[in-house]
Amino acid sequence: MDDWETQPIPRVREARHAKAEEPRGQGQKHRHGHGHSHGHGPVEPASRPVRRLLGLLLAPFALAAAVGMVLLFPFGDGPTGVGNNQQPVLGTVTAAESGPCAGGGEDLCLTVTVVMSDGRAAGSDIRTAVPLEPSTPRFSVGDDVVLSYSGGDPLSGQSYQLVDFQRGTPLALLAALFAVAVLILGRWQGLKALAALGLSFAVLLLFVLPAIIGGENPLLVAIAGAGVIMFVVLYLTHGLSARTSTAVLGTMVSLALIGLLSALFAAAAQLTGLDEDTATLVGTLGQGIDTRGLLLAGIVIGALGVLDDVTVTQTSAVWELRAANPALGWRELYAAALRIGRDHVSSAVNTLVMAYAGAALPVLLYSSISGVGLGAILGSQSIAQEIVRTLVGSIGLVAAVPITTAVAALVAVREPARVS
Repeated sequence: MDDWETQPIPRVREARHAKAEEPRGQGQKHRHGHGHSHGHGPVEPASRPVRRLLGLLLAPFALAAAVGMVLLFPFGDGPTGVGNNQQPVLGTVTAAESGPCAGGGEDLCLTVTVVMSDGRAAGSDIRTAVPLEPSTPRFSVGDDVVLSYSGGDPLSGQSYQLVDFQRGTPLALLAALFAVAVLILGRWQGLKALAALGLSFAVLLLFVLPAIIGGENPLLVAIAGAGVIMFVVLYLTHGLSARTSTAVLGTMVSLALIGLLSALFAAAAQLTGLDEDTATLVGTLGQGIDTRGLLLAGIVIGALGVLDDVTVTQTSAVWELRAANPALGWRELYAAALRIGRDHVSSAVNTLVMAYAGAALPVLLYSSISGVGLGAILGSQSIAQEIVRTLVGSIGLVAAVPITTAVAALVAVREPARVS
């Protein structure tokens, strides 16, 4: 076991024995002279110098996030003519039979009868055909489905295309189960976490997505949105304190580093961001969009949640070490918390890598059976962008530990010790 883990307890006990043997007046004088205490109650409000220091450090980030959101916000109407005029409508499959497609030949199609639940043909039966291909879903009687209506005759099957299953009910049940689990375990803290999650989605849906669709630079939009999310989520979840402010500062610096590195290496690797999904998006929008910037925005937003976890954990570690042994100076406090951070960051990096690998699993499977060499596979657009996404995010996580720990240690040693 390291020295720092064994030393605080004897020091605290020695201090208590010494205080017990002192006359009452000397004990009071000692406590006021050094400001040390060993209680484990709530954290005291930050002193004025600490508030001033954190305010000076955080003000540029808060101002940049707020100004960026105002300048990039799509106040006007969104782009017109977006999409292919396909309207989703709902229905239920009442009959299904396979056979030759209408055009003849050897191709097989599944002809389904759907009773429409909404749209212009609500209550009517529609017959439409679905090609039986490996990439198409298999529909059967009783399935609740989604059809795409092209705007023709609402009673003609030629006006519809069967595209997907309805998933609203199971997703709603899963969301409710998630919320109940968070509330049971977290109680009031869990309620605040759910509120913060809702605000995060509000920023994404009401600012980030419309601004990108409106033609703004996706990376700048993502950085501004991430900044607002971090300030709102961390302060709402963990309260307005010096500890939370330190975590926000560490997160913002790390996010800026991730944005810079992702821009540099995406340009150096000549990543276009034009994978299959992005190409479909560009075709649907019918207008130009910065696909590389969209890739960079995904990197920044994807790293946001893991950074939150790392920075909050590091600041909590620093404050708890400070409470256990107020005699620790800045260097000792930094070194002790950094040892905790090394264990945490290794698991966080592995989590990030596995998350990205899971998302890219279909691409990895396709590449592994294509018969192409490993170098060509790793250098392909789809794989290379995932490599840049993973490694840049991991570098940001690694950097977040010493950055956050250093700032937290500097702030913590200037904070008054807890009252016993």
